[in-house]
Amino acid sequence: MFRRTFWFSTGVAAGVWATTKVNRKLRQLTPESLAATAANKAIEAGHRIKDRAVGFALDVRDNMAQREAELGEALGLNAPVDTGLPAPRRYAAIENRDDPEHVETPTYPQTKHPYNRNEDH
Repeated sequence: MFRRTFWFSTGVAAGVWATTKVNRKLRQLTPESLAATAANKAIEAGHRIKDRAVGFALDVRDNMAQREAELGEALGLNAPVDTGLPAPRRYAAIENRDDPEHVETPTYPQTKHPYNRNEDH
């Protein structure tokens, strides 16, 4: 009698375990779950590619600066050049109206009948 109960309980436990395992796998294989898994893997791959691309860009920038310095040194571009010319003059971008030497350009009076090309048509 105990032997039958033992094997019956063991069968029930194995059935529950197998059913749980199968249901869990079926949930993983639903279209929504597969789409979410694919999206997560794509995002991770994108991050890995971005990190590699950023590292590559930084390496290129460093090597480019190093090579530019080598070329500048070889061609003598970094040496100070004495041209003997005076320093460039700077002009004000906005005129100073308070300056007593400032002369304003004259404005011409408006005529009563301005020429309009469209009036002839």
